[in-house]
Amino acid sequence: MTASGNGPLTGVRVVELAGIGPGPFAAMLLADLGADVVRVDRPGGSGLAIDPAYDLTNRNKRSVLIDLKTEDGPGQVLDLVERADVLIEGYRPHVAERLGVGPDECLARNPRLVYGRMTGWGQEGPLAQRAGHDIAYIAVTGTLGMIGKPDEPPTVPANLVGDYAGGSLYLVIGVLAALQHARAGGTGQVVDAAIVDGAAHLATMIHGMMAAGGWQDRRGANLLDGGCPFYGTYETADGQYMAVGALEQQFYNEFIELLGIKDEVPARKDFDRWGELRAAVAARFRTRTRAEWTAVFEGSDACVAPVLSLREAPAHPHLAARGTFVDHGGITQPAPAPRFSATPGAVTRPPAQPGADTEAVARDWDVPSITTGIEAGTRPQEDR
Repeated sequence: MTASGNGPLTGVRVVELAGIGPGPFAAMLLADLGADVVRVDRPGGSGLAIDPAYDLTNRNKRSVLIDLKTEDGPGQVLDLVERADVLIEGYRPHVAERLGVGPDECLARNPRLVYGRMTGWGQEGPLAQRAGHDIAYIAVTGTLGMIGKPDEPPTVPANLVGDYAGGSLYLVIGVLAALQHARAGGTGQVVDAAIVDGAAHLATMIHGMMAAGGWQDRRGANLLDGGCPFYGTYETADGQYMAVGALEQQFYNEFIELLGIKDEVPARKDFDRWGELRAAVAARFRTRTRAEWTAVFEGSDACVAPVLSLREAPAHPHLAARGTFVDHGGITQPAPAPRFSATPGAVTRPPAQPGADTEAVARDWDVPSITTGIEAGTRPQEDR
């Protein structure tokens, strides 16, 4: 096949009601895959408290300004919805309904629409109306409690596990599945993506292992959570770290040989002496720098890698060769993922500036009403 230069979602139109966190990231994923994502920003701004030019979750999108709290605002969004395939919103439950752009209004205007809802607690349940952030969502699902050393508080994994893995990725999966259903049967639907659901779902394998007796319900006591001496991180002589994942016997054999402790440590499956094994591995790693150990394990199957910082990662030889990071507009950033042989995605537009694309979207989507957004939108509605 010949690569087209367009992502596989080329031709799909997405309306994103501006928010922060997992909603914008999900919309960015769709945009990276070629969808025409129009972000509805409100006058006065929304999103992260940074210069919009650096908000990479708004790359590959276009932006229009619409104030949903004005008389004409809801109608302008519905005009966009009529020509869209997908809508994404991340309000608390019932807020979109109060604003006049809930599922009933949108699906009445466009029965084929996929209406994606992104929340932490979900659309229903005792906590549905409560405020929250990533850390609380992964806390109640048991996910946060799994991460960290047994004698220390749980380790906070930034907002990657909740917002983006349990939230954005599950919303995108749901939207794409519902989009397939809509195209096959002509009927749209609502996708309720709750971070608590997704974060819990990520641990499916662990729940199975626990039921089978192969996982202890506590930190640092298991094969994949740092409890295993040949699956974890170790400090080097220069205060950096190496990551070890030598789980299988053949990889472990190569690991201890290259580390230089083959004849000094107890057997791999001698669980009662794992503390002794861990101490030996840690002591050996502290004898050389991260760069020196990287050279030792280079080209091996010992499953050992240097722990790099965010700034260091783009220069790693493998990532550089694959183009895992790209530079666009002077900003080094992760490239779109995954990759497609015939319809590759690409970073083609910098982060959308609020309202900068109103006229172009009005023309391309044939929605002239949005060009009157700010002027006509100065007539406030009743407080919603």
